[in-house]
Amino acid sequence: MRIVIAGGHGKIALRLERLLAARGDNPVGLIRNPDHADDVAAAGAEPVLIDLESATVTELTEKVMGADAVVFAAGAGPGSGAARKNTVDRGAARLLADAASLAGVRRYIMVSAIGVDDGPAPDAEPVWAAYVEAKRAADDDLRSRSLETDWTILRPGRLTDASGSGKVRLSEKTGRAEVSRDNVAAVIVGLLDEPATIGKVLELVDGETPIGAAVAAVAE
Repeated sequence: MRIVIAGGHGKIALRLERLLAARGDNPVGLIRNPDHADDVAAAGAEPVLIDLESATVTELTEKVMGADAVVFAAGAGPGSGAARKNTVDRGAARLLADAASLAGVRRYIMVSAIGVDDGPAPDAEPVWAAYVEAKRAADDDLRSRSLETDWTILRPGRLTDASGSGKVRLSEKTGRAEVSRDNVAAVIVGLLDEPATIGKVLELVDGETPIGAAVAAVAE
């Protein structure tokens, strides 16, 4: 499969690219910084340069044409302000959905965040509140596209760089906890392989169930 990954140099994206390349898929990592191309190529993916904050939908459509699926794993990242939470975590996610639709790519995996439907706490720090609102808006937009998009929304808990255990808790509601980026990437691969997860919003934290079994369980 040809899988286009927005945020191709991110920590989850690089792990995902390695997993996909190792099993013979053709991952494509969308990056805005040309200095990241070597890292993406080393992960086994094709680096493609495009800035999702300034690209037109036509430009992005050209990049996703011929893909079997797209994965949104981009984010404004720590240290960015509220404005970039909106332009990346919300705006770029919507742009990818528009481009995928124009390119005829139905499968879309969204990497969101746990608990965003609840909105930010009343006393939340402003940038964090902007992040939560941007993620919620992006998820809502994707869910509104069911006639054109075979979406799955994955909401990991607090991300860690611990080695992946290969065991998780994956369900509509898991409760807040940590999850390794290794496990997130491996679950995304599982979701790509399981069409019965289309239309599901799933929370993910580290747990005791092997990833294959966890994906199979939510697909029932």
